Amino acid sequence: MKIAVIGAGAIGGLVAGYLKLKGQEVSLVGHPDSVSAIKKSGLSISGVRGKFNLQIEIFPQLNYYPELVILCTKTQGLETVFRGNREFFKGSKILTSQNGIQADEIVSRYVPKEDIISSIVMFGATHLEPAKVVHNFEGGWIIGKIFSPNDAGVNELAGLLNQIFPTSVSENLRGMKILKIFVNANNCLPAILGTSMQEAFSDPQISRISMAIWKEGLKVVNASGIMLLSLPDFPLERLTKLTSLPLEEAGKIFSGIMQNLSKEPLYGSILQSIKRGRLSEIDYINGEFVNLAKNHNSSAPLNEKLVELVHQVEKSKKFFTPGELLEQTEGLIHG
Repeated sequence: MKIAVIGAGAIGGLVAGYLKLKGQEVSLVGHPDSVSAIKKSGLSISGVRGKFNLQIEIFPQLNYYPELVILCTKTQGLETVFRGNREFFKGSKILTSQNGIQADEIVSRYVPKEDIISSIVMFGATHLEPAKVVHNFEGGWIIGKIFSPNDAGVNELAGLLNQIFPTSVSENLRGMKILKIFVNANNCLPAILGTSMQEAFSDPQISRISMAIWKEGLKVVNASGIMLLSLPDFPLERLTKLTSLPLEEAGKIFSGIMQNLSKEPLYGSILQSIKRGRLSEIDYINGEFVNLAKNHNSSAPLNEKLVELVHQVEKSKKFFTPGELLEQTEGLIHG
């Protein structure tokens, strides 16, 4: 099977590299800086599985017809991907991997819905400079169709991906994808501070904000009538249990979890984008809580403020201190 991975960042680089190690016929499509660096020095992967340097084909745009396209750009980059590569997507199966719930709708404007398979990535990686990816922690890969029932093609793809990550098939991926938003929703805090997750969440007051994000998000989701579904590595009970506790107590538990998530410094996808001078996916994570609230005559003031602060950092390239962040969110934290 000819496989094209679009996006040579953390997830795209990791997936393409591991598929290549398994002998798959795979190539990358990336930004010019990634193309130049990988052609010159190869793709470097380090982290929980050791260190590798791989020679892998990479192009600025597709120039052949793959049987499988794995989309690993951020949601906000999908329109550009299709404008530049749409001709070569004809007849391909398309796998989305973006956070949030908007990616599949965007992709469906360009390819038949029956060709789209959605997914949730539960493993973690960091990409702060071209051609270098750090695999921070292991996790599963959950796939399934959003617009139609799963079929034999989904099971075949699961078998392929299972070579590199434990892969399962879900019949209710939407409920899982919204729960995944909670997994990613606290990434905004280290992004605003400009620090690793371990450093950010070692501060009890910052961890307290993180639990307030979850409490507000859960209130919004419940008001919208959405049914959440457990993820293999993140049971729904973890969310409901932590949000039922006082913020200080829940924050301490969350702090312990995050500080032990990875031996290497872990930088969330939002901060990784900011450090590379690109727009982040904040509108598709915390912004999703804001949109859900507006659509159901409710509000999400804390998440709305955090979206605003991330956009401020994107524009100014100036990070906040913990004290400044606490000042900005004062009065928006309840419970």
